[in-house]
Amino acid sequence: MSTLFINGKECEFTDEPNLLEVIRKAGFDVPTFCYRPDLKPFGSCRMCVVEVEYPNGRVMVNSSCTMPPEAGIKVSTNSARVRKIRKTVLELLLANHDRECTTCDKSGNCDLQKYSEEYGIREIRFPKLKAEKMQPIDDYNPSIKRDPNKCILCGACVRACQEFQGHAVLGFANRGSKTVVQPLNGKHLSEVDCVFCGQCQAVCPTGALTIKTNTEEVWDVINDKSKKVVVQVAPAVRVAIGEMFNLPAGQNSIGKIYSALRKIGFDLIFDTNFSADLTIIEEATEFIGRLSNKGTLPLFTSCCPAWVRYLETQHPDMLGHLSTCKSPQGMLSPVMKELLPKYHKGFTKENTVVVSIMPCTAKKYEAKREQLMRDGKYETDYVLTTKEFGRMIKEAGIDFNELEDEKADSPFGEYSGAATIFGASGGVAEAAARTAYYYVTGENIADNDIKEMRGVDANSRSKSVELDIKGTKVVVRVVSTLIEAEKAIKEIKNGTANFQLLEVMACPGGCVNGGGQPTSCSNAKVKEERAAGLYTEDKNLPVRRSHENPDIIKLYENDLEKAGSHKAHELLHTTYSDKFTGSYKDVK
Repeated sequence: MSTLFINGKECEFTDEPNLLEVIRKAGFDVPTFCYRPDLKPFGSCRMCVVEVEYPNGRVMVNSSCTMPPEAGIKVSTNSARVRKIRKTVLELLLANHDRECTTCDKSGNCDLQKYSEEYGIREIRFPKLKAEKMQPIDDYNPSIKRDPNKCILCGACVRACQEFQGHAVLGFANRGSKTVVQPLNGKHLSEVDCVFCGQCQAVCPTGALTIKTNTEEVWDVINDKSKKVVVQVAPAVRVAIGEMFNLPAGQNSIGKIYSALRKIGFDLIFDTNFSADLTIIEEATEFIGRLSNKGTLPLFTSCCPAWVRYLETQHPDMLGHLSTCKSPQGMLSPVMKELLPKYHKGFTKENTVVVSIMPCTAKKYEAKREQLMRDGKYETDYVLTTKEFGRMIKEAGIDFNELEDEKADSPFGEYSGAATIFGASGGVAEAAARTAYYYVTGENIADNDIKEMRGVDANSRSKSVELDIKGTKVVVRVVSTLIEAEKAIKEIKNGTANFQLLEVMACPGGCVNGGGQPTSCSNAKVKEERAAGLYTEDKNLPVRRSHENPDIIKLYENDLEKAGSHKAHELLHTTYSDKFTGSYKDVK
C-alpha cells in the first residue's frame, strides 16, 4: 500500500487501475464523459484533467483516467488551471452541439447538461453550430435513435460495441474538425449488423444515442376504449425501476409496478416471469430430448434477441444449435392473445393489445421479427423499456414510492424463483438445471442454488460448470457479451468445446444491465446489486422450480396438453433465418 495527496489529504492506494479511481475512492469527484469502469480508458474528453505536482517539484496537468497512481504526488482536482480547462472544454462542446435540451430524450440525465450547470456555463465564446451543418437523425430501426448533432466524440459507444460485442458497428470517420462517429460508410443502424443491444446508448453521456420510444403509441391504445390493453413485466425491471425514483438499486419494486400499471390504465397485468417458467419447461424438454437422442449439441439458449440476431447474421451455420423456444416475451404474448378470451370477458384476438416492459432495447427489434407474427399481426404490439415505463409513471403524476403493493392478474401471474433469476447472467441455465434434473431423475435437485453459475461482474463473463445428474455429466457454459460468445463458437467449430448447454446474454452481466435500464454506467456495482435483488426474491418465494408452478401446470392441463406437444410448438416455438453478412470477422 502506498500514499499520495489529493487536495492536501493523504490518501492510500493499492491496485486501482488509474488515478481517477483513487480520487473517487478518497471521496472526491472528477467529471468525465469518456470514462466508464467497464471499458478501457480512452482519455479523449479531457474533462477528468487534474493538476499533479511530482516530488521533484514539476507540475503538470494530466488526464486522471489514463494516469496510473504514483506514490508521493500531490493532486489538485479543482485548481484554477484545471477549472479553466474544464470550462473551455465545455464551451467548445456546447458550441458544436444541438442545444435543444427541452426536447432531448436525455434532458435531466445528460452529463453535458449536468456539468454545464455545475461549472456555471452561461455564455459561450465560440460560434454556434449552424443549421445548415446539422446532420440528419437516424431513427429507421425499432430500437435506437441516433442524433449525430448531439455527439461529443467521447468514443464511449465505439468502445462499448468493440469491447462488449467484438464489433465495430460505430466508428470514427474523417479527421480534424470533420470527425464524426457513425456506422460504416454513414449507413443507418438498420443497414449494418447492429444487434440492437443498446449498450452504445447506455454509455452515451448525451442525447446522441437514445432509446427509440413507443410511449405515445401506448398512451393512444390505453385511451382507445375499443381496445383491451394487457401488459407483461420482465424480471430485471423490478430491481431497477426504483432507481428512477431515488430508491436503491436492487430493491424489488414489483408490487409497486403492478399498482402503477393499473393506475396508468392497463386492463390486465401479467408477469413475464410466468412465461420464463414456461420457457424452462419447453427448453429443458428440448435439451433432454437432444441429449437422449443424440441431437445437435450444445444447445444454445434463445432468450436474448441480440444473440439470436448475431447468429443469424454472423453464424447461420450454427442456427441448428439454437433452441427453438421463443423468449419469455415471445411466449407470453401469443398465449395471452390466444387464451385471454377464454378466461376474461370482453377480450378477443382482434381487440387485445399486448405491451411488454423490458430491460432490453433489442426486445423492440424482436417484437418486429416476421417469425413472431400470427394471422398477419405481431404477437407483441409494443415494447417499452424500463426507462420509458418510468417516464410514463412520472407523466401520469403517480407517486411511485407511496404506492401500495398489488398483485398480478390471473391466470398468468404466478411464477417461481427460477423464473425471476432469468434477469441475471447464469439465471436461465440455473433455472433450466433445476427442472432438467427433475425430468431426468424424478427427484428435485438437492440444492436449488447453483452459485457457480452466478456472477455479473467483468471477471465472470464466461464460466463453465459441470453438473452431475445421477451419473450423467453435463457441462454448462455461461457467457455474457457477444465477444465471449464468439470464443465459445470458435471452440465448437474447432472441436474443443466440452459443454452441452450454452447460455448467452449479449449485455455484460445479463438483463439487469440491459440497454433499456436506468443509466448507471459510472457505478459498476449497480448491476451486482440488481442481480442480488433477483436472487433474494428467488430465495424467498415458496416455489423455486419452474415445473412446480401451479399456474404452469394448469396451463398445460387445460390448454397445451404437455411440454413439446403440437399445441405447445404452435404457440411457444419459432424458426430462424439465414441473414449472413459475416462482417464481424472483418474486425476480429
